[in-house]
Amino acid sequence: MTSDLLAPLDLAFWNIESAEHPMHLAALGVFTAHSPTAGAHAADLLAARAAAVPGLRMRIRDAWQPFGLLQPFSFGGATREPVPDFDPLDHVRLHAPTADFQAAAGLLMERPLERGRPPWEAHVLPGEDGVSFAVLFKFHHALADGLRALTLAAAVLDPMDMPARKPRPEEPRGGRVPDVRRLPGMVRGALSDVGRALDIGASVAVSTLAMRSSSALTAEPSGTRRTAGVVVDIDDVHVVRKAVGGTVNDVLIAVVAGALRRWLDERGDGSEGVAPRALIPVSKRRPRTAHPQGNRLSGYLIRLPVDDPDPLRRLATVRTAMDRNKDAGPNRGAGAVALLADHVPALGHRLGGPLVGQAARLWFDILVTSVPLPGIALKLGGHQVTEVFPFAPLARGHSLAIAISTYRGRVHYGLVADAEAVPDLDVLAKAVSEEVTALITACGP
Repeated sequence: MTSDLLAPLDLAFWNIESAEHPMHLAALGVFTAHSPTAGAHAADLLAARAAAVPGLRMRIRDAWQPFGLLQPFSFGGATREPVPDFDPLDHVRLHAPTADFQAAAGLLMERPLERGRPPWEAHVLPGEDGVSFAVLFKFHHALADGLRALTLAAAVLDPMDMPARKPRPEEPRGGRVPDVRRLPGMVRGALSDVGRALDIGASVAVSTLAMRSSSALTAEPSGTRRTAGVVVDIDDVHVVRKAVGGTVNDVLIAVVAGALRRWLDERGDGSEGVAPRALIPVSKRRPRTAHPQGNRLSGYLIRLPVDDPDPLRRLATVRTAMDRNKDAGPNRGAGAVALLADHVPALGHRLGGPLVGQAARLWFDILVTSVPLPGIALKLGGHQVTEVFPFAPLARGHSLAIAISTYRGRVHYGLVADAEAVPDLDVLAKAVSEEVTALITACGP
């Protein structure tokens, strides 16, 4: 396995990280346990299997030489490269039994991944009840996006009966001299990119105007983390979708808007006039695409109608906003600002990373992301996953991020918050369940 230059967005994630805002994503899987020693057995399995997964051997190192004429701005970038003395025991850790998986996960989410070795960890948490255990997988966002993280985690779980893949031809890497036949197309593409960049920049400027957010969604970094999980029956979501139209994702986002309203009102902050900007990431890489392996993300930006007291009107507003974003496509609009990373030289990412990280609160107020999961049962050592909660990185200046996954007929909301800014995260989690009930009731019999 050879070195691989980080894609621009991966490099951005690597450079905006700080001790208070580590840029790792994670997932907490809860498993049934056949015996009190199931957790220890799971840790042994993870370590043994990780040694055979090439993607888990990759560390990230600075690159101070340009990679050929087709990548003249790579100076100051970084590469993924294999670690020759990789020891999976440095990454798989067995903890003492716990009665609260979420509380343990929150503390583990606070800790940045060690940057000198492959940036991932698996923490095995045996349950005090002896009939369950959990595994918290952490991957740096520069190593893997949601799809890639799923692939790496699946490689250390029990083998899954997945459909066969068709091999995809590997695109040639940039050489020393560009192919002159490609130059006209490259020029046209560059001009198109400039126009798209201007559109995105204008949309970002407009998105910062008007409408009140909430101080509850912003915070000075404390470096602390708290997590919570909520499980919703997918059949309840379909009841709402079939009654009023739209997509499942529209309903799930509207649930977030309603839950935020309930939470803000209960804590006394008030929801009147509040319409926070929610960033909805959109993957531009298909699940079976092997190349490139880097992050290929755009996004939609919408105003969550937290100030609207009617749950069905909130859903209608979300649906209209999402339809408008889809009509424009993931390459335009303020939510596509991540695409601008492609136009910044590597050295610019390195020097400007801290400033970009601090600017996140000017662009959006809360992240609401969906993480894909396979429809088949996930197992480790024969022990089946019963719940799986995805956790997104918490951007600087933000106090809350929400990730959503659907697994085996149930929707799992994973909430991550700054523990000092949001000590009442359990109240927000309860509000998510209450909002689903409110939507069903509003739809009528």
